[in-house]
Amino acid sequence: MATGSTELPPTRRQSDAIIRVVDINYTLEIADKPLHILKQVNLSVDPADVVAIVGPSGSGKTSLLMLLAGLERPTSGSIMVAGQDLGGLTEDQLALFRRKTLGIVFQSFHLIPSLTALDNVGLALEIADPDLPLPEVRKAAAEALRAVGLGDRLDHRPSALSGGEQQRVGLARAMIAKPRLLLADEPTGNLDQATGARVIELMFDLARKQGTAVVLITHDPGLAARADHVYTMTQGELTETVAVPA
Repeated sequence: MATGSTELPPTRRQSDAIIRVVDINYTLEIADKPLHILKQVNLSVDPADVVAIVGPSGSGKTSLLMLLAGLERPTSGSIMVAGQDLGGLTEDQLALFRRKTLGIVFQSFHLIPSLTALDNVGLALEIADPDLPLPEVRKAAAEALRAVGLGDRLDHRPSALSGGEQQRVGLARAMIAKPRLLLADEPTGNLDQATGARVIELMFDLARKQGTAVVLITHDPGLAARADHVYTMTQGELTETVAVPA
């Protein structure tokens, strides 16, 4: 285990992959019995790749995203993200790692109720880049919200926004600092078709133009079909879907 320092240790360059998951298992104890959520999962993702993970509810998809974000720790195996061995980081170091590296879109929006949409998004950029002047933070936050179709909702608090609008605020917040890795759990689940299409384009633009790797969970076959790679999670086991030639 790493020391208590909040600085990140040097990266260990093994490949150009931004994600390298090797033989991870994730087991919880439920009523004194082991529940095997993930079983010998392996995954490699390169910068600018869009990876879709599909599969039935309860198969372990969200658990995998939580492990990639360092919000949970595997029972065994290793996870390297952006050159960092997540198993070697303290909780403080993991928080710093997420701040500098990740954008996360949860199914639950996790917006701060007392802040406006503009301030919710701007806060993420302030945390990622504390030296950025406040006027630039607010300008970037407004642009991010306009990009997801919320230019007329800048001063609205979450209670005044619909579920779909809150989800778009969450997406703008995740993308504003141009993270190296974007993790998204059902990013279009609460959106109408037109808005969902806009959000999809934004995520793909982030990958293509900024080199961001995107790992998303989806039940939308159309969205999955656009990804560079598609994996299926079944009872905790991850397998890549190989397209059948036409």
